[in-house]
Amino acid sequence: MTTTTDPFMHAAIEEAKAGLAEGGIPIGSVLVHDGKILGRGHNRRIQKGSAVLHGEMDALENAGRLSARVYRDCTIYTTLSPCAMCSGAILLYGIPRVVVGENTTFMGEEELLRARGLTVDVLHDDECIRLMTEFIAGNPTLWNEDIGV
Repeated sequence: MTTTTDPFMHAAIEEAKAGLAEGGIPIGSVLVHDGKILGRGHNRRIQKGSAVLHGEMDALENAGRLSARVYRDCTIYTTLSPCAMCSGAILLYGIPRVVVGENTTFMGEEELLRARGLTVDVLHDDECIRLMTEFIAGNPTLWNEDIGV
């Protein structure tokens, strides 16, 4: 267990907290290019009644249209291991690196991403784990809906 000092993961954690404050699931993400955040987002499925607005999808949407060249030089930070949908979007846009806050409460498609040549770094961040552990314990029905159980 660790506490990250990475400013981009901190930004993703702030997004997760914003989602929780809105009544949503505390998962946040930022898309980074050349040391600058291009897009930030958080899981807004509940808030927007959306089927697809996971944190990574929201960050990609909020980054707007970008060229393939830009995506190929980006890193996406996410507080939770990316699910199949979000991993598919990461692969589709050719983002080469994913930094994951934690994969203890949910193991997404990290092996798929690695098998496709991406770098996946898992930080095992205490705050990310705490946010999800507390949310899942207090909201099991919402959590199961979000992950398709």
